[in-house]
Amino acid sequence: MGRKILVLFLLAGLFSCQPKKQTRQVIIFHAGSLSYPIKAAIQTFNQQFPEITIITEAAGSVASARKITELNRKADIMASADYQIIDQLLIPQHASFNIHFVTNSIGLAYTKKSHFADSIQSNNWREILRNEHVKVGASDPDADPCGYRTRMIWQLTALMYNDSSLKNDLLAENKYYQRPKETDLIALLETNSVDYIFIYKSVAIQHHLDFIELGDSLNLANPDLNNWYSNVSENIRGTEPGTFSTLQAEAITYGITMLNDSPNQKDATLFLNWLLSEDNGLKVLEENGLIPLKPSRIRFVKSYPENLKINNPILLN
Repeated sequence: MGRKILVLFLLAGLFSCQPKKQTRQVIIFHAGSLSYPIKAAIQTFNQQFPEITIITEAAGSVASARKITELNRKADIMASADYQIIDQLLIPQHASFNIHFVTNSIGLAYTKKSHFADSIQSNNWREILRNEHVKVGASDPDADPCGYRTRMIWQLTALMYNDSSLKNDLLAENKYYQRPKETDLIALLETNSVDYIFIYKSVAIQHHLDFIELGDSLNLANPDLNNWYSNVSENIRGTEPGTFSTLQAEAITYGITMLNDSPNQKDATLFLNWLLSEDNGLKVLEENGLIPLKPSRIRFVKSYPENLKINNPILLN
């Protein structure tokens, strides 16, 4: 008996010293508003490719880009709620192409417990948000596109209705609450700490929130109105201390890229091609409230990435 135990012990030690099979991992930094859609897409992807582990990290799109540019974090794919973030912060040093793949819109989410929930409409939201009992939430414009897009909407509203005091009224002390990304605001809304939040329609759908449409002139959803949207812009913190980048308002367009120093380019390309396929990933994203661009549009720096298998994309270069 003693010999058998000794042999088993030695065999166990032998096998424990064998090198472990390396896991195939793909790391994705992505916008908070993509959390639910990307998770659903990965679940479907892994039914076909169970050997690949997708690791995701959600943050505001600007914050996600700065993990790469300022913190030197390694990732394979970056997906932004605003394609301009990839253009301005990642290309050409950290990425060589930018694929425009889905769209969205912004409005006001609320719950049945929100003040004036029974009476708010698309034509009276400015008055209701100004009420002294109403608290409002939005994301950080220096970290998240939903944040600076919210400020753009306030500017467009001021132009439309000659309402120049709206921004100051909403930013009043004890009225306005800010969080790093739009999905961080959900908890404030559900605990009744705020009454209304400016948020993407897809996120409101995913969380079963009541939602006020602001109309195409304000919701940044209609590319045919880009000339109107471009009347306003927002400055965000630049890549160097004391600098800033100016972002012109335009219809919401999400961008996605693979990083130049991707640790696993082969599997990252496989996932990217799957995600941008109309029969696979784009279908899942649409089921989660996003609107796929068909066809996708791609901007590339030098030559078209030969491993991308996007169906008849519009080339922007």
